[in-house]
Amino acid sequence: MNPLVEKLKVRFPGVVEKSDEFRGDLAINVGREKIVDVCRFLRDDPDLAFDLVVDICGVDMYRPEKRFEVVYHLYSLKNKDYLRLKVGLDEEDPTLDSVTGVWSGANWLEREAFDMFGITFTDHPDLRRMYMPEDYEYYPLRKDFPLMGVPDSIPLPQK
Repeated sequence: MNPLVEKLKVRFPGVVEKSDEFRGDLAINVGREKIVDVCRFLRDDPDLAFDLVVDICGVDMYRPEKRFEVVYHLYSLKNKDYLRLKVGLDEEDPTLDSVTGVWSGANWLEREAFDMFGITFTDHPDLRRMYMPEDYEYYPLRKDFPLMGVPDSIPLPQK
């Protein structure tokens, strides 16, 4: 077992759901209830030092259980090491605590996941849409969104 996974399992019993390593890239699935604590630990532990959030993205798995995933791409400048942290969310309650208090760079990344997938980040300092109009009721990157869009859902410019 990877030493990083062991360290997380010791520090947060029951939070690590599974881990995969493929071609040297480690991905760890964790429970949503401790995401902020896990991220803070990954950043503050001197041996790990994941001090940079490279990306946060939403994924629509389009399955009955845990339809959505939020994937955190982390990097340690000290160790020159990447980590993918994944959190599964149900369709009925796609909410997760914001990690902007851990990495301020998470702000816009969480806003994008909110705008495109409808994943809500609690305690986010400015959670609003960034691509779509504020009153737009759809989420364009969900798999059930029509490929041609929703007719007349957005007023388009006239020629």
